[in-house]
Amino acid sequence: RNAVATARAILAHSLAAFPTKRSLWLQAVDLERKHGTASSLDEVLEAASERLPRTEIFWLVRAKEKWLAGEVDTSRKILTEAFKANPDSEPVWLAAVKLEWETGEIERARVLLARARERASTARIYMKSALLERECKQFDAALDLLEEGIRNYPTFAKMHMMGGQICSEDLTKNRENLDHARKFYQRGLKSCPNNVVLWCLAARLEERVAEYSAGSANAGVTKARSLFELARLKNAKNPELWVEAIRLERRAGNDKLAISLMARALQECPSSGLLLAENISTSPRVEQKSKSADAIKRCPDDPRVISAVAALFTAERKYDKARKWFERAVVLDSDMGDSWAKLYAFELENGTKETQENVKQRCVTADPKHGELWCKVAKAMPNRRKSVAENLEAVATFILDKSTTVPN
Repeated sequence: RNAVATARAILAHSLAAFPTKRSLWLQAVDLERKHGTASSLDEVLEAASERLPRTEIFWLVRAKEKWLAGEVDTSRKILTEAFKANPDSEPVWLAAVKLEWETGEIERARVLLARARERASTARIYMKSALLERECKQFDAALDLLEEGIRNYPTFAKMHMMGGQICSEDLTKNRENLDHARKFYQRGLKSCPNNVVLWCLAARLEERVAEYSAGSANAGVTKARSLFELARLKNAKNPELWVEAIRLERRAGNDKLAISLMARALQECPSSGLLLAENISTSPRVEQKSKSADAIKRCPDDPRVISAVAALFTAERKYDKARKWFERAVVLDSDMGDSWAKLYAFELENGTKETQENVKQRCVTADPKHGELWCKVAKAMPNRRKSVAENLEAVATFILDKSTTVPN
């Protein structure tokens, strides 16, 4: 009701009676973030940290606020105090590393990560250590850290993924590095047989064996196909695996096999928005309307289906309808970066400077973290330090360049 002073008074009274109640402090922080000043927010966060020193969130938020305000030294001091209260805390260690990393103090970040591996060793700390070395193009050091991390945490799939990606993408494309990448993925699949991303990475590697002078393109496709079949046996009713297998066949020019796989996939996963959206976008133009109607019946609130229907309206030049459907997709799930990028791409082609800026600002506020295209672009090594707005531009450009083609 905008009675901010009253809300402050109620919270102050409640905190006087219950000074160690975490939920009350979180409410006080939220109130100051929305209605207070940077100074009043800092005061509340400082008081919360004093009262609840073992609750990491208040230290971390306060340090981040100071960092964003350009007060890097103050942020360091806050994290030093946080270390005293939480010496074994992974989030505090990683926050300190991030502060140094993002401000260009790479050697400090490296030292902190080495200490963290000794004092508060976790799988994520090993992964961040390897990621730092990968970003600095110290690939041998990164691989050594990943090997050590995998020995300690064999079921942490992301380390197997990063090892395979370094060998297949960052190093010279030859038979030796191909085999090294394969080993990372094979060990990963043995320890994490239910990780779909690992199966997809392993299959994509096999599909590209010709790039490493290690076999023909046809042999690569055959090996990738068999990997997807094995993956589906171990992970039944998984739409992501079906879609990847269908795309593999389309890239190989096996359209009839792709259509057959899609029919089987929809029998096994009839309510998958991912599959239904893929079916709309890859069907012949004359079938798209009926496929869209069926998809909306099965998944009326799936943003991927809604975006696919919006793209259909765009192709028919029904721009007002298309805009409404793209808008509906971002409302349904504001964390889906793909929906924002598709809406922004639509506005770049058919909107005005004002509508484009409006979409960009809303996307920055939403700060999306998910989406197939979004993650592919945002998590690419050259884009790690890019802002939400820059990633939005990059994904939208990719969509426009490829028209309605989904990257694989």
